[in-house]
Amino acid sequence: MKANADAIYIVDDDAAVRDALSVLFNMEGFIVETFTDGDAFVQSASKAVPACIMLDVHMPGRSGIEILKALNAENYPAPIFIISGQGDIPLAVEAIRNGAHDFIEKPFSAESVLERVREGINAMKQRQSSDDGMQFEGVDLLTRRELEVLKEITDGASNKEAGRTLGISPRTVEVHRARIMEKLGARNAAELVRIVLGHGATG
Repeated sequence: MKANADAIYIVDDDAAVRDALSVLFNMEGFIVETFTDGDAFVQSASKAVPACIMLDVHMPGRSGIEILKALNAENYPAPIFIISGQGDIPLAVEAIRNGAHDFIEKPFSAESVLERVREGINAMKQRQSSDDGMQFEGVDLLTRRELEVLKEITDGASNKEAGRTLGISPRTVEVHRARIMEKLGARNAAELVRIVLGHGATG
């Protein structure tokens, strides 16, 4: 699968959103490809990896969640941002659980979208060049992103600090934290740290 480090894929059936994001990213020097439905997008994203993907959670045909599953988003080498309306928080949370990098709520400002996308692309590059090598009971239950969040938590970072380091929103950190605690059977953050550090963590 070839990589196209200058490309951004925008998947949205709303022409106004596609146009606004296209203009924004073109001005920043990205090559933009837009898709109005999930099937065409999944075919393209399976052949070439862009720098970043902007995916609307509500798509005709395949939903945003189904698209994430089709791409195996958790292991996809580019950050996938879910675009959601304000009433879509439960869906956005489900998207994070299915491997989305983060979600951006409509209406959004050009400045904040660019900043979040840049952070996401940088975080993905750093992730690919580092291996935390954490070892503890239950480590195999966690996804790669959950392990990154867990490392931040056990290093004492707040949700805000962890979000800044990983290029995701504090709310997305909360989603991962809840999922990690559920998987490891920890009732609180202190117990979580004991599980991880009690079995020794390296890196």
